[in-house]
Amino acid sequence: GSAIRVGAQNVAWERAGAFTGEVSPPMLTGIGVEMAIVGHSERRQIFREDDTMINRRLLAALAAGLVPVLCIGETLEEREAERTFAVLEGQLRSGLQGVTAAEASRVVLAYEPVWAIGTGKTASKEQAQEVHGFLRGLLGQLFEKNIAESIQILYGGSVKPDNIDALMAQPDIDGALVGGAALTAESFERIVHFR
Repeated sequence: GSAIRVGAQNVAWERAGAFTGEVSPPMLTGIGVEMAIVGHSERRQIFREDDTMINRRLLAALAAGLVPVLCIGETLEEREAERTFAVLEGQLRSGLQGVTAAEASRVVLAYEPVWAIGTGKTASKEQAQEVHGFLRGLLGQLFEKNIAESIQILYGGSVKPDNIDALMAQPDIDGALVGGAALTAESFERIVHFR
């Protein structure tokens, strides 16, 4: 068997119906998709998806047996206003509303500092770990500690070959949500084979 799993960049919240441009959970599972991203920063910003829509997508993914990858993150304006933790807590609580403890262990969380994506700014490994540690603690408040520890938390803020090793050495960073650096084989291979 392979460790590679197929995922989708989005999932509809309805199982069926006339929703042009959306892909239903049964359509995804029917072609072997196992995971689906919900709440990606581009969906939030460009398509104006709000926390309610994202929660509906997450619940639909879980109901279909998909692993939802819930993306959360703050803008530069929110970070500079020292609202990072409040924004992330709001997004996390809303995104996981109605999720049982048993379902929570199937969710993957991805921290996307919007201010560090395609801006030339990057989060330090310390900044990333601080946020991931906060999120792990918050998950422990929402669910049991053992469930919080089992939830994978990915980092998705301009992950590149030159920062992957330092990021993956952090105790609360379990993986990476890679964007542009995955577009070239050399770059992506280096990230996959981090040290």
